[in-house]
Amino acid sequence: MNSLKTTLFFGLLLTIFSCKTADGIATRTERPKNVILLISDGTGLSQISSAFYFQDKTSNYTRFENIGLINTSSSQEDITDSAAGATAFASGIKTYNGAIGLSDDYKDAKTIVEIASENNVKTGLIATSSLTHATPASFFAHVKNRGMENEIAAYLPKSGVDFFAGGGLRFFSGRNDNLDLIAALRAEKFTIDTTSLENYNSLKNGDKLGFILADNAMPKMQEGRGNFLAKAIEAGTDFLSKNGSTFFMMAEGSQIDWGGHNNDAPYLIAELIDFDEAIGKALDFAEKDGNTLVIVTSDHETGGFTLAAKKNKRDDGSEYSDYREIGPTFSTGGHSATLIPVFAFGPGSENFKGIYQNNEIFDKILNLTNWKLNKNKKDN
Repeated sequence: MNSLKTTLFFGLLLTIFSCKTADGIATRTERPKNVILLISDGTGLSQISSAFYFQDKTSNYTRFENIGLINTSSSQEDITDSAAGATAFASGIKTYNGAIGLSDDYKDAKTIVEIASENNVKTGLIATSSLTHATPASFFAHVKNRGMENEIAAYLPKSGVDFFAGGGLRFFSGRNDNLDLIAALRAEKFTIDTTSLENYNSLKNGDKLGFILADNAMPKMQEGRGNFLAKAIEAGTDFLSKNGSTFFMMAEGSQIDWGGHNNDAPYLIAELIDFDEAIGKALDFAEKDGNTLVIVTSDHETGGFTLAAKKNKRDDGSEYSDYREIGPTFSTGGHSATLIPVFAFGPGSENFKGIYQNNEIFDKILNLTNWKLNKNKKDN
């Protein structure tokens, strides 16, 4: 009997202490309490690699040990767009390009924000685009086409979101249909600020909090946006975790994609480095908290971006590749089908290793958190 008890005891220890740190010290593996999903729109491995060559400090990507790859194809196309890609993350389904929170047969697909809210989990959304743009929209709206931004905005007041920050004021106020969605948000207990994240400390005691800080998208980094994304993540994690609350938060570095579409390497790289800084804030919170899973990935790659050797000319006018200097190049103005990296940190992060489909990220989050999908509750 004593032998059996000893066996069971050590079996339990092996179950609880299932991984080790670099120093060989056992660390406890648990279900994550909170989840932070960071999406760098349009970002493949070359975009990520630019964080290692175009800034003077160590990239925050180096802080991850668990790394995987996802196939991002949509249900009907080999190459996805942001709407179908984000819907895969948000609702766990493959759908057609352009769909926001809808299946191929135009049925509402319940989002992780809706599921989390039903499980009394706080939720937050952050973007450097308009909040009605494809990626953030896929986490709270259900429309047939991503271009329906007025209709998308109307979903936000009753979406279950507790904190948001981004642009898109023109879709909430001063609309042609005279619908005042700022008033609708306030009726749902939101405190709304349209001036600055610097006001956070004076507003953080409210029930719900939203920052809409630009008429459409937030400014480019090159145009002085500053550290909005990093500060929004700091504010979001602080607000959503107050009183010991459990939370899910999605934050998007939206404009990396736009730099790729424009074949504008300085634009892309500036946005990617800003996203790298935002990763650091999320990881800082997760390291201190100890119960937060951080997932970093992208919906697709944009631009066929490559960190090629710079083309220089010899005295005779002929060109050569100078391997001492990087000359970023592009192969397309659209998206590509390249596999996309997934980086994970925190409890359950080992589950994100391997190669799998983009919609499996949704399943992995729900399985780890045990947030229950209420199939009996009718979708919106």
